[in-house]
Amino acid sequence: MRTRRRTFLEGMLAVGAAALAPSLARTEEGAPLIRHIPSSGEAIPAIGLGSWITFNVGDDIVLMDECADVSAAFVAAGGRMIDCSPMYGSSQPVIGYGLKKSGHPEPLFSAEKVWTSSGPGGPEQIEQSRQLWGVPRFDLVQVHNLLNWEQHLKTLIDMKAAGQVRYVGVTTSEGRRHDLLEEIMQTQALDFVQFTYNIVDREPEQRLLPLAAERGIAVIVNRPFQQGLLTRRLQTERLPEWAAEIGAATWAQLILKYIISHPAVTVAIPATTSVDHVGENLAAATGAMPDSAMRARISSYVQAL
Repeated sequence: MRTRRRTFLEGMLAVGAAALAPSLARTEEGAPLIRHIPSSGEAIPAIGLGSWITFNVGDDIVLMDECADVSAAFVAAGGRMIDCSPMYGSSQPVIGYGLKKSGHPEPLFSAEKVWTSSGPGGPEQIEQSRQLWGVPRFDLVQVHNLLNWEQHLKTLIDMKAAGQVRYVGVTTSEGRRHDLLEEIMQTQALDFVQFTYNIVDREPEQRLLPLAAERGIAVIVNRPFQQGLLTRRLQTERLPEWAAEIGAATWAQLILKYIISHPAVTVAIPATTSVDHVGENLAAATGAMPDSAMRARISSYVQAL
């Protein structure tokens, strides 16, 4: 099975690079890389915005305003997907505060999660989250870290059928429970799956990314910078001169370009508290993208550090 998927991925990378040549080779001047959600064909920019830790600022109005500036800058620059969870402390009301302050800008793509051990408690939690965001409905609701996934996924599928949510999915992070995640991807009707993938956490290339492409499931990549650990480690290392060939001026941009150039990746969701970093991250989705040879070069270079 794994050998077959590995072969499939190699073929997919070759065919995908050719089929997506305009976007994988170079986007139009200044235009972001756009992906399409397989289950609907809806277009979405390849860089989103995460909120884990960064938006958990309590009721400190100064910090809330800084977060509001981040989300406003993200949407103003063409970003769409903002991702959150009930697990993220005060991040939900902080997102809601920012959206209200900026007049609920469109076209926002709201990505939330359900995170409770209680199956019957799922709908109530989702409704509480919706009220905190101040949106009429969520675009996407995911089962967070596979907690009670069978009951919650059934709830989400029913909500989707009733028009109460547009897409459904499941998540995990830090490489946990990939065997179970793979089983769910093989057997359930998912629009999205979310997991950790980056320049050093590459195990998804062997199993999950090929399966997502095979099953027509959109992929959200979390922890692209390992919660900042990866970029902090690399900041003392020299960025290779050839990174300029794909327009990567920083390690963060090189990492993001590596991630979103994989043809099975739909959106990466770096989190930040900095408006400047919002611009830096979104710029990674413009200009040249690494082909398979450049991706291998990037990976080898980082592994050797």
